[in-house]
Amino acid sequence: MAAPIKFGVGQSVRRKEDDALIRGKGRYTDDVAPSPALQALMLRSPHAHATFTIDATRARGMPGVALVLTAEDVADLGGLPCLFNLETDPFTAPPYPILARDEVRHVGDAVAFVVADTVDHARDAIEAVDAKWTQLPAVAGLANAVKTGAPQVWPDKPGNVLFDVSIGDKKAAEDAFAKAHAVAEITIINPRVITNFMETRAAVAEYDAKKDHLTLTIGSQGSHRLREILCDMILKIPKEKMRVVCPDVGGGFGTKLFPYREYALISVAARRLKKTIKWTAERSDHFMGDAQGRDNLTTARMALAEDGKFLGMDVDLMGDMGAYLSTFAPYIPHGGAGMLPGLYDIQAFHCRVRTVFTNTVPVDAYRGAGRPEAAYVIERLVDAAARKLGMTPDAIRRKNFIPPKSLPYTTATGKVYDSGDFVAHMKRAMEIANWKEFAKRAKAAKKDGLVRGIGMASYVEVCGTMGEETANVALDPNGDISILIGTQSSGQGHQTAYAQLVAEQFGVPPERVHVLQGDTDKIATGLGTGGSASIPSGGVSVERATRELGNKLKELAAQALEAGAGDLEISDGRVRIAGTDRSVSFADLAKRPGGDPSKMNASATFASADGTYPNGTHLAEVEIDPATGIIKVVNYVIVDDFGVTLNPLLLAGQVHGGAMQGIGQALMEQGVYSSADGQLVTGTFMDYAMPRAADGPSFTFETHNVPCTTNPLGVKGAGEAGAIGSCPAVVNAIIEGLWREYKIDHIDMPATPERVWVAIREAQRLHKL
Repeated sequence: MAAPIKFGVGQSVRRKEDDALIRGKGRYTDDVAPSPALQALMLRSPHAHATFTIDATRARGMPGVALVLTAEDVADLGGLPCLFNLETDPFTAPPYPILARDEVRHVGDAVAFVVADTVDHARDAIEAVDAKWTQLPAVAGLANAVKTGAPQVWPDKPGNVLFDVSIGDKKAAEDAFAKAHAVAEITIINPRVITNFMETRAAVAEYDAKKDHLTLTIGSQGSHRLREILCDMILKIPKEKMRVVCPDVGGGFGTKLFPYREYALISVAARRLKKTIKWTAERSDHFMGDAQGRDNLTTARMALAEDGKFLGMDVDLMGDMGAYLSTFAPYIPHGGAGMLPGLYDIQAFHCRVRTVFTNTVPVDAYRGAGRPEAAYVIERLVDAAARKLGMTPDAIRRKNFIPPKSLPYTTATGKVYDSGDFVAHMKRAMEIANWKEFAKRAKAAKKDGLVRGIGMASYVEVCGTMGEETANVALDPNGDISILIGTQSSGQGHQTAYAQLVAEQFGVPPERVHVLQGDTDKIATGLGTGGSASIPSGGVSVERATRELGNKLKELAAQALEAGAGDLEISDGRVRIAGTDRSVSFADLAKRPGGDPSKMNASATFASADGTYPNGTHLAEVEIDPATGIIKVVNYVIVDDFGVTLNPLLLAGQVHGGAMQGIGQALMEQGVYSSADGQLVTGTFMDYAMPRAADGPSFTFETHNVPCTTNPLGVKGAGEAGAIGSCPAVVNAIIEGLWREYKIDHIDMPATPERVWVAIREAQRLHKL
């Protein structure tokens, strides 16, 4: 067996991106500072629902002010589009204007855009805009929005419901419940979260009047899709009139995938003023203007046989859309519902899905995009079923996991799981965590006045279905390799991962591979990055393009070496005659006179129709202080199946980061709106808690990989998995401890100290503990 390539697939190559970043040499959108550049700010609504009039006359005359845009000034623009609809029950999306006209529908709704020579002058002008408001009734919260007589966000959406549809077989589910020995039921809230990436959104628009051409620099998750939406649907200009460039991006998590109002407005301002405009979001802009995540209210029931077998599942799911429909918003709860059966053999399944409007910031895809919500429901419900029947969490899972012999397995919602061994990764996680000795640890903790809890979650998700991704791999004049691809890194490590795929075939070190992303002038197409698709789709394209380039280079080298192409092999950046020392370097091939340029590059396109299904088990152990309600995660084990591991170091980083996001949601993160007037209560870091390093454990992470049968590389997407298994594992651990000590069988995320303390006090009162 050949030795692995030093920098190839499966090797823990350190991120080549990091040297520049840790030295402060990264180039983010706010670092793009063409001089001179005008500065822009947005005027936002202070009310959740109101009619208004606006007069910008005084603001337009303020010192340094170059332009003030209101709805009348951009009436010719299209609105922000929703790119998802239902095939069976099509809906009509309400308008999502670039600037609100006459009526606002959430705190932070955009009403004016000011451009001035400095940020301070722009802020002065914002304050000088004369807006007169008449408040209207507002509604926040899913349960409130669907109540009879609730204030209406949109008059043509009665009951504030966009659509109300069913997934699965209702009759089969009803029959299963009719013959059930017992029924487990939960009603849970998956709270709204606010992304809070380190780098807030920003944009720079530069206009070339002679060419009538815009260059838009944006920190996003994909330049091509943004250009298409902006040009085709909003600005209504030919795509050839705009170049979109994405430099370094400091976090995205789904939220930077979408078009936003500022991108259109800064483009309009640059064209009208024929000057360069720069806009950088303040953190308050992010809280009030960027798409938020999660926010589901779900009731789920499981029909149980006496031996613990799952007979059927019925779910009622509501997803909050906010005031408008963001790009993929309705898909998130609807698509996520397809993953509700989890890893279990559930033959009868039904889910009612409702999407609901509220007077809040729009909600869209956030790391996992519906799959974390689904995993949270099924894994909470499975633990509830175990308690109902007096079974252990692992025993009921073993009873109901889809066995390897049944794979590929088509779920009741039509998902086809191709590969995996679900009992194996659960068993391994339990071994690492020393599950058998937990009772001793719980007893020791109790002597110290603490309640110890242990819990697990075995998740599955679908990913890698963004569509076609094309990679172009080229030989540079100096013998290095360049990759042009339409994915967009926002911290994942694409520069390193793609370089490893090249190294696997060419043997060149990572520093000799250069990845270019995020420039619509240099890269013809691209879907950007989302849905953990970059390696499952983009990686396959890179691998295939590299292989094709290798064949072309062998043809060139065959002429130089006077040998047959079939007798040649590639290693260490050279093409050599196998079994000899006769070779030619990549650099020499690139310099050969009269060389055919078409032999110097190759392209490949790949799209996965089936997707990939990463899965695994998260196991959390917590200590609860009943005197304060404070929870500490004291042990955390993850055993995942990602098919084939490209880079263990990058993979661990992705999983750790995702798990920390899930722990943050489980213990502290929650976007809160006032039910009285729709005000955003958690609009700053003073009010919205974010996890810090001290809030997380030292993770133990392993893989138990079963290669994916539907992906040419055998890989399964990994970017979102950590955020999918973590929430239910942590909350199940908390409830395990609270149930054992106080008979508390429910607590919603986030399990804050106050919420836990109150639950314990109430249980003590009820049970006289």
